[in-house]
Amino acid sequence: MINVLSPAELDQMRVVGRMMANLLNACCQQVRPGITTGEIDAFARAYLPTLGDGSAKSGCLGYFGYPGALCISVNEEVIHGIPGARVLQRGDIVSLDVCGSYHGYFGDNTRTVVVGGPETLTADVRRLLRVTRQSLETAVKAIRPGVHLSDISHLVEKTVAEGGCSVVREYTGHGVGRHLHEDPPVPNYGKPGKGPILHEGMTIAIEPMVNLGKPAVRVLSDGWTVVSRDGSPTAHFEYTVAVLKEGAEILTPWFEVDPWTDEWLKK
Repeated sequence: MINVLSPAELDQMRVVGRMMANLLNACCQQVRPGITTGEIDAFARAYLPTLGDGSAKSGCLGYFGYPGALCISVNEEVIHGIPGARVLQRGDIVSLDVCGSYHGYFGDNTRTVVVGGPETLTADVRRLLRVTRQSLETAVKAIRPGVHLSDISHLVEKTVAEGGCSVVREYTGHGVGRHLHEDPPVPNYGKPGKGPILHEGMTIAIEPMVNLGKPAVRVLSDGWTVVSRDGSPTAHFEYTVAVLKEGAEILTPWFEVDPWTDEWLKK
């Protein structure tokens, strides 16, 4: 069942969404050469109680046994990287997936950032990040009531393909509200004009997961970390959005205080 939220419920989603965006930005600012992914996770755990009235909780920690407060995926890791002893190196690209709940509602958002600054990137990896981010922004701009969900999915795939990259097909975006994962699934590929029709009050997580190489992935022996099968770099950007009469509202507006300028992505 696809949930449609009331105006009061959407206000609750705005509150938790902004909290999770603030937490994501704070975690991204910890990314630097020499820090471990476990140290970033510890920072997130300490930051959560400072949000709102102190009752915000990680949506990752304990979810089907997941051991981290957030997911940190590096280079060829697509999603669900477990924080730990890995030391970040200059030139790594790091995807931080932050989700959490507050007063019974969830927000979910992801960014891929660069360790040491954009000058460390190859032209291909720069293209990967640009294409992934553009596919998300293009999809969000197309959201409005009456649009088929697959129209959004198709735009993501089209943008990525035109940029010479490939979308991961095994994992998707999703509805989000009173639960972290709700209907409908939101694939990053597909033919337009298919599937559910968007209605005002729906809240969904749009999250392109994009490989520089081929789309195939595999899961590591830890049972969580998903990597590109060919070892190519991968990027991941995500917003939680609400479908409103006038279009989409981004409920996790991490771009408002984004310390990572987009200017270098355009070069």
